[in-house]
Amino acid sequence: MRLELVSIKTPTHPLDGLYYEPASGPIIGSVLLFHGNCKNFYSGPSRFVAGPLVEAGFAVLAFNRRGHDVLHTHGRGSSGGAHQLAAEMIEDNALAADWMKARGHAAPVVVGHSNGGMLAVPHVAARPDTPAMVLLSAHRGGPNLVSLISGNGLFARDRVAEITETAKAMVAEGRADELMLLPGWWHVITARTFLDFSTQLPDMMDHAPQVRCPTLFIRGDKERVDIYPAEEFAARSGGPTDVEIRSDCDHFYTGQEREVADRVVSWLKDRGFARG
Repeated sequence: MRLELVSIKTPTHPLDGLYYEPASGPIIGSVLLFHGNCKNFYSGPSRFVAGPLVEAGFAVLAFNRRGHDVLHTHGRGSSGGAHQLAAEMIEDNALAADWMKARGHAAPVVVGHSNGGMLAVPHVAARPDTPAMVLLSAHRGGPNLVSLISGNGLFARDRVAEITETAKAMVAEGRADELMLLPGWWHVITARTFLDFSTQLPDMMDHAPQVRCPTLFIRGDKERVDIYPAEEFAARSGGPTDVEIRSDCDHFYTGQEREVADRVVSWLKDRGFARG
């Protein structure tokens, strides 16, 4: 395959990414890969799904949103997932789609994992020419997500009310961008981002009826149905949705990476979007 490191302009920090093309044969379509919360383009599904997609004839863009990883630095300032905002995440995906369009890929398939899957739904709902979407353990988003994931031992755990009040006080004191510790994953976050994540995330179900393209929604059987609601999405989506629950499988598809990647490709082939 041919690989190209890319940099996509934003109003602040550029989005770094990797653009893939088949080394030979026609390009039969294109794919945008949306990574999960505090992840990046070179790990997780964005890494292990890309290769099989390129082998099937797709041009693929895997890119970092500005909120990639938990923390990273530009100069001596910090940025990353601890600083991310919902509006910024949505903008980053749109900018990546614009970059693909400028390269001649006007309507890519969208594949999103976890938070990237949740973000894929409003992205695709606003782009009716999207040919297909793959949701890999997409969480539901919305205003109840913080309580759901905290109740599952992540994020604020049993301290949601306490940390919410602390974050509000920090914002009122002009300390919105200061970091504070969380008792669970992500482990560290700014006051501004804590409140934004608690209140501004899109709700996947609000946008599901506007999705018209075929969707594949994969979830591991070790994941909570209320957080990763494949069946509910299928019932509410405006397009046909295939739901697959993988046995003995966690949120990151540990030990099943190749099988999941192959299933994504085979589903696209079955739908007529990839060469045999």
